[in-house]
Amino acid sequence: MRKCLRCGAGMEEYLTITSSQGIVVRKGLSSAKPKAAVCPQCGEVSLYIEEVDKLIKK
Repeated sequence: MRKCLRCGAGMEEYLTITSSQGIVVRKGLSSAKPKAAVCPQCGEVSLYIEEVDKLIKK
């Protein structure tokens, strides 16, 4: 479970982000759709990529 960086509460995870264009993070030919987590205490929003190793190859 993700913890809020602002207040330390447990965050609601796996929320999707939508817009008319969609949001995609790209590096070269690799791409990923970010997810969001929201803190139910203070409203802080955190964006993250679940499978970051597929996007950023070392």
